[in-house]
Amino acid sequence: MSEAAAIFGCQGPSLSPGESAFFRDCNPWAFILFSRNIETPDQVRKLCADLRSSVGRNALIFVDQEGGRVQRLKPPHWRKMPSARIFGDLYRESEGAALRATWLNYRLIADELRSVGISANCAPVLDLPVDGADPIISDRAFSQGSEITTITLANACMSGLMAGGVLPVIKHIPGHGRATVDSHKELPVIYEPLDKLNATDFGPFKAFNDAPAAMTAHVVLKRVDPDNPVTMSKTAMASVVRENIGYQGLVMTDDLDMKALKGDLTYLTQASLKAGCDVVLQCSGKLPAMVKVAKGLGKLRGKSLERARISENVCDYVESFDAHAGYAEYQDIMKTSDRFAETFV
Repeated sequence: MSEAAAIFGCQGPSLSPGESAFFRDCNPWAFILFSRNIETPDQVRKLCADLRSSVGRNALIFVDQEGGRVQRLKPPHWRKMPSARIFGDLYRESEGAALRATWLNYRLIADELRSVGISANCAPVLDLPVDGADPIISDRAFSQGSEITTITLANACMSGLMAGGVLPVIKHIPGHGRATVDSHKELPVIYEPLDKLNATDFGPFKAFNDAPAAMTAHVVLKRVDPDNPVTMSKTAMASVVRENIGYQGLVMTDDLDMKALKGDLTYLTQASLKAGCDVVLQCSGKLPAMVKVAKGLGKLRGKSLERARISENVCDYVESFDAHAGYAEYQDIMKTSDRFAETFV
């Protein structure tokens, strides 16, 4: 049976019988974990195994493990990780050191995720924050305005994750850096003309238009579709994401529960898939909400199914890596500057 075009969360640190039965019947393509699902390595390992058992296959399991403010696996069981901006700051001091530290950090993240059964990481952030933007992105981005810095370090991030057999997800396509409100709370509207966005915001996404997976930005591009956020806009998905940026990988929505989107979850699911998203993401883990999403789902087929299989294939190969030596090297790099000395703790 073909998988449903969805990524679902679950409610707690273990899978309930009701959730297991729902996942068995719905057969979502993948799952995502949040802090509410994470206690200890052994517990996460069992939860991942139970999620896969519920659908009877080696489904992808996603997490947001960017570092900094967005880190679901945290001390004491997992190391504290710096925000992306730390590597951007280091890049200004030493390009070589920043590239190596970035690669090592995300290669270590890949090891940490794979060791507990997680196979996909919603990183890197390719947004370019501007002055006056809402701080929801801020230090989650490698740079506040340097496309070159962002592209260079994002490449190291993705290389490190993929070397460890973890699928990276670029976000938030086609760019959230100009948003003056947090899309978790309300819908941002971006008024800049396309030629300006082409010269700035879209740049990092064009550089990675061959990336296997991307997450949408819940933003309105006023000059493209004044009425609908990109996630639900057939015009924006076709003309901006697929044609202008040239992105041909799997597009997953940002969380459908975010307040930027208005409407019933069944409608939001149908509208997102109709617009051209390949897979919808619904994160609350609440069973009634997942049932509403399921009512609007179709099965993965055609190009969407091809893109899903390519994303899965990223996890098939893991390069040999000495994590202890890699972490020691990473520490040495970060200690070279007093400004970064505490970031590896």
